[in-house]
Amino acid sequence: MSIIEYENLGKLNEPFIEEYQQSFSDALKRGRFILGQNVSDFESNFAAYCDTKYCIGVASGLDALILSIKVFDFPMGTEIVVPANTYIATILAIVLAGYRPVPVEPELDSYNIDPEKIEMVITDHTMAIIVVHLYGKPCKMDKILKIARDHNLKVIEDCAQAHGSTIDGKKVGSFGDFGAFSFYPTKNLGALGDGGAITTNNEMLADKIVYLRNYGSKIRNRNEYIGINSRLDEIQAGFLQIKLKSLDAINQYKRKLARIYLDNLKEDFILPIEQENYIDVYHIFAVRHPEREAVRNYLLKHQVYTDVHYPVPPHLQKAMQGILPKSDYTITEEIHKTIFSLPISTIHTVDEIIKVVDLMNAF
Repeated sequence: MSIIEYENLGKLNEPFIEEYQQSFSDALKRGRFILGQNVSDFESNFAAYCDTKYCIGVASGLDALILSIKVFDFPMGTEIVVPANTYIATILAIVLAGYRPVPVEPELDSYNIDPEKIEMVITDHTMAIIVVHLYGKPCKMDKILKIARDHNLKVIEDCAQAHGSTIDGKKVGSFGDFGAFSFYPTKNLGALGDGGAITTNNEMLADKIVYLRNYGSKIRNRNEYIGINSRLDEIQAGFLQIKLKSLDAINQYKRKLARIYLDNLKEDFILPIEQENYIDVYHIFAVRHPEREAVRNYLLKHQVYTDVHYPVPPHLQKAMQGILPKSDYTITEEIHKTIFSLPISTIHTVDEIIKVVDLMNAF
């Protein structure tokens, strides 16, 4: 019986190998390995793809979030609203920027932050909302942006899993003050190492982030701000430039595989919801089942590999004790206890996904 892997990054990148080799060779010959032509070209093209005026390449998705927060110079004691069930990186960014994360429970059907609960936690110290387009599904940005306007709050979009997701044709990363992207290798737009980017339409703040990512400097030995070293790697930018041309095709293929799951898995499994005019790019195809581990073990016996995103919610992580407020995280805990991720990659064939469906329906 053939194995159906959850993911295989070697196979995933096979279609791009020749172009990657040429890009690497060209970069090697140019001899400019930091903030060279590849980075500036990718920044221009990714900004255009996201329908934003500016894109600043940084070293990781975490740094993209940290810099998107730090650029505002919020006062000490600032609180930033964040979904309670996000990957811990979103919360770490707030803490590392020097502020207090205030978790809000997600919607049980979409897994995204519940707009109806945001206003309940807003105080005089609240300065921003970070939304996370989790698993590739856009948040309800119309409601969230109205709350932000009503309370004069900044909005940062964590788009780490949602490259190319849209609402009414408008790309995520173009709704808020900033979009923060990760190019971790498993992403729909993944590099061959770490990388990240920030998108924005704000010229002044974009310019300041260009300083902040490079020790607070634009001109060598002239430091205008307290900055860090967080620059998108020149070689990775070349690889991303190549894969960006295929991003829509990658997203379309993953949506095709998702359709097989959505149309054929039986009701025992709680499936991702579909929303009119929302385009989900299914970085992760997450389903829920009360007997999660039994299902996963059953699939594993039939050589189908799955994953869990994420087994431990942030408020139960040792690192977050004393940082996150004690609260009722019932919905978050329900999601984390029951959710698991099915194979959905460009390495998978339609027949393989049908096989997974048949096995799950027989469970």
